[in-house]
Amino acid sequence: MKRFLSYILCVRGLVALAIVAGAIVVSGKYSAHHEGGGVFETLYMHLIPAPLVTEPHAPHAEQEALLEVPLPSFLAVFDWRGGHGTGEHHGPTTVLFNLQIFEIASVLLVLWCFLGVPKYLRTGKGDPLTKLAAGFAMWVRDEVVVPDMGKEMGRKFLPFFLSLFFFLLFLNLMGLAPGAATATASIFVTGAMAVVTFAAMVLCGMAVQGPVAYWKNLVPHVPLALWPLMFVVELIGLVVKPFALMVRLFANMNGGHMVVLSFMGLIFFLTQLWGPAGGWGAAPIGVGLAVFIMIIEVFVAMLQAFIFVKLSVIFVNASVHPEH
Repeated sequence: MKRFLSYILCVRGLVALAIVAGAIVVSGKYSAHHEGGGVFETLYMHLIPAPLVTEPHAPHAEQEALLEVPLPSFLAVFDWRGGHGTGEHHGPTTVLFNLQIFEIASVLLVLWCFLGVPKYLRTGKGDPLTKLAAGFAMWVRDEVVVPDMGKEMGRKFLPFFLSLFFFLLFLNLMGLAPGAATATASIFVTGAMAVVTFAAMVLCGMAVQGPVAYWKNLVPHVPLALWPLMFVVELIGLVVKPFALMVRLFANMNGGHMVVLSFMGLIFFLTQLWGPAGGWGAAPIGVGLAVFIMIIEVFVAMLQAFIFVKLSVIFVNASVHPEH
């Protein structure tokens, strides 16, 4: 406990906490208020991304976005007002959502926490948080990247995988803080991260093997008559890999929150069923189980960041080494 407090109470740790607190304050102040058809619908709507607006409690039709950007007409499905352009824009528009606030905060945390790591590795001097960040970075290098890719290739890809791991880790952990939103519980965020891995697979594979050789080596040695069929199969497999990454991360992070909300929802359900006595009687059980799941989610948050990056390492390594 004393060592944990030393990590948090150092200057770098306090600034990191300030970044997280700032993201929570901005999100809480400007996120649109969730409105559902009932208490349970409103409760579960907290898993849905909320746009940042100037009047969070105003009716949806009257809300003004903090930042509104016009979209091409073919992207009307992403219009934040459901396809009805308002204001000075008569076409579809998108806005800044609360998830983006935490994504920005995660980037700032990565930059801030690792700012002193190079100096620490050269001199051996640094604050507790810097030492912790350096230890995690070396663990990712020695236990995640190098065993699959080897030293030479692993060192080339290490900056990419370190950035990916800690970006996801901070997003997952921030989502457990009171008042925060979990960006990785959104299919759009996990889908974007999967696209990043997919781009790394294809582009790095083409860069290492050559643009033509990469697609040629995609199919193993088979009779010529089977080559077209196998090419389609391998192409589907190429797409399925990042798709699995997207669904795995989304389902695990979203599922944990749904379990927590379900336990909390028991309080409201029993209140409606048996009155205030039922709600007060269920409160200790519901809150206790929710806290227990939240403790497990700390482990899940770290595990899912590891699994996403570990699988990304395997997929990218298979792309740059066709024999694998």
